[in-house]
Amino acid sequence: MRIAFIVGNFPVISETFILNQVTGLIVRGHKVDIYVHENRQLNNSAKFHPDVEKHRLLKLTHHKPDIPKNYLYRFLKGLILIIANFHKSPLVLLRSLNIFKYGKQAASLRLLYLAVPMLKSLPYDIIHCQFGTFALEGMNLRDIGAITGKLITSFRGYDISLFVQQQGENVYDSLFAKGDFFLTNCEYFRARAIKLGCDTQKVLVHGSGIDCHRFPYQERYHKPGRKIRIATTGRLIEKKGIEYSIIAVAKVAKIYPNIEYHIIGDGELKENLQQLIHSLNISEQVQLLGWKTQPEIIDILAQSDIFIAPSVTAKNGNQDAPVNTLKEAMIMGLPVIATTHGGIPELVQDAISGFLVPERDTDAIAEKLTYLIEHPEIWPSMGRAGHTYVKCHYDINKLNDELVEIYRHVITNNLPTPEPVFASTAAMR
Repeated sequence: MRIAFIVGNFPVISETFILNQVTGLIVRGHKVDIYVHENRQLNNSAKFHPDVEKHRLLKLTHHKPDIPKNYLYRFLKGLILIIANFHKSPLVLLRSLNIFKYGKQAASLRLLYLAVPMLKSLPYDIIHCQFGTFALEGMNLRDIGAITGKLITSFRGYDISLFVQQQGENVYDSLFAKGDFFLTNCEYFRARAIKLGCDTQKVLVHGSGIDCHRFPYQERYHKPGRKIRIATTGRLIEKKGIEYSIIAVAKVAKIYPNIEYHIIGDGELKENLQQLIHSLNISEQVQLLGWKTQPEIIDILAQSDIFIAPSVTAKNGNQDAPVNTLKEAMIMGLPVIATTHGGIPELVQDAISGFLVPERDTDAIAEKLTYLIEHPEIWPSMGRAGHTYVKCHYDINKLNDELVEIYRHVITNNLPTPEPVFASTAAMR
């Protein structure tokens, strides 16, 4: 199959779920092109997953021309783009300027800029839009003839929570009408999509997978005299809730000072979190490590005892699905503490593979962390339970096989059933 991925940016070290699908399709013999729709500067751009180079993915990645903020420059550059590319597909370029049909996307010339990299592309079997926000653009690009193929949308988090709250509950009406099929990474977001108007027969839970073989499993035991090491991986943004785990660790450190808390990731709240750590006088126990490559993350998790994922619903409505960083910790045998948030309860089985606590409840996080510190004998059983569950439901090889089958169903107009036929529907256990 010929498959086009429409993404925000690529490669992004915090979005391995996209990379895992791309590489999985390539090793299965399919042709993949990646179309990037954003210009944002990546703080972690220097750190790439090894698969990016292994599969030469940058050569398969197509960027739109940078869109100048100054509208006059944008217009002049757009005129040059039209003149330079008019011979390739004049009708597509002209349609991209139809402000009566495409409104702001045409008036801002964004649709024109997005269409340019696609003008020489061959027809695709599948256009897979990662996040609903880019699917709205993919829908219009297909409408003007810049790209052809069956349109599949993956809803993954902010696009079905924050974006809807900002733009209104009708924002996806046209996409639900024109899109061929929809995927969500948890049942929580599938229910949200249906509530917004998605046809129940056109939306399926397809979990976000990890390469389980890359994360070595080991049972966790407390070693006398050694510090208890706690870890969190995630962007330093509000919905990750990391301030609450820091406060909880500070509470526990008053009783058990022999602990270390390593936070892997970066983001807009880095300075605020660093100030919080300093104000709580726990700089010796808590460290912000910044972005790390996957091998570096694996090494840190291998030396850790407990993992915390304190996600919260942000004030703007942004929410998380079952996050891959939590799956990585669980597949490696770490007992976890996570919040009853979004799709996370579909991943963590309370009191079996870890503990679930309410959002923003620092006392509850501290209580469960204290319990794990005082009862290290339960670490191995929790770790085994988490490992088994992730391997069963979120193995990327199984999920990529299922993705190929979903594609084939959609291409032949024989839509896959939303019943739990696919093993990836972990939410429907």
